[in-house]
Amino acid sequence: MQCTLEKADYEPLSAEKKAAAVLSESRRGITASDEELKRLNDIISPRIKKGQSVYHIWSSEKDSLMCSEKTIYNHIDQKRFDAINLELPRKVRRRLSRLSKQNFKVDTKCREGRGDSDFIAFITAHPDTPIVEIDSVDGRVGGKVMLTVHFLDAQLMLIFLRDANTAKSVSDIFNALYHNLGRELYVGLFPVILTDNGSEFTDPAALELGGGEDSPCHVFYCDPASPNQKGSIENNHEQIRKVLPKGTSFDDLDQADMQLLSNNINSLLRRKLNGRSSYEVFSFLHGEETLRLRGVSPVSPEDVLLTPALLRNRQR
Repeated sequence: MQCTLEKADYEPLSAEKKAAAVLSESRRGITASDEELKRLNDIISPRIKKGQSVYHIWSSEKDSLMCSEKTIYNHIDQKRFDAINLELPRKVRRRLSRLSKQNFKVDTKCREGRGDSDFIAFITAHPDTPIVEIDSVDGRVGGKVMLTVHFLDAQLMLIFLRDANTAKSVSDIFNALYHNLGRELYVGLFPVILTDNGSEFTDPAALELGGGEDSPCHVFYCDPASPNQKGSIENNHEQIRKVLPKGTSFDDLDQADMQLLSNNINSLLRRKLNGRSSYEVFSFLHGEETLRLRGVSPVSPEDVLLTPALLRNRQR
């Protein structure tokens, strides 16, 4: 019986050439023309020099760029743009442990019932409760210092300048927030506050509207030398340090500088927020009027500036 199946002759040499051609094509990638590289460079490099991340630029201009985020990194790696790798935020940074300080505590028993295990137990019982992390950012030793207030749900950060790193300076700021926002809004925004063991945070009752079991607000403390337990605010401090490197004095700055700095940080488009800014997400969750009460305003994506030039160029 004759086989009726279709037959094909196999030619090894020809087959090998075809396979090599397919493999070569798959590895070639997209070759951009000089004109296309110039167009991309004109969009991307000036904004990298402003301190904007590649993801931020790509998210705000992807309809114009018409390429992937990875392609941008490849062009930078291959030195096809004016911007160089040294101007990009470092992708990996080792954090050194802080040295402990022996400072005066307003309430020596402030950690009782407010430790990390208490925080975990509270959040487990109330999983939908918004969390706010607070911290200090130092300038020169003994000089002005920042208080940062970071809303975890929107990654939005408020920055306040203080003359000294004292517990009273922190409680004064939260008292001002209370009177500015009103009790209902304050309680809604600050039901849980997480901070470290700095002496400036040892008056929790002032932030909790009196403290006690019936308080509508609750302050909790991370374990000693464990900044990773409030890693979100620590990561956001990286944006501050792009403008004010560690060791920079804050003594010549004022609250208007803090507002300008936070507006630029809060306008950064973030991968964690699906390409939206902290300003946009906070407005959606808590209302734009809340931001207006604090004088917070957005910066357009192309104008976000996160280099020392931001405050150096401000008219005073």
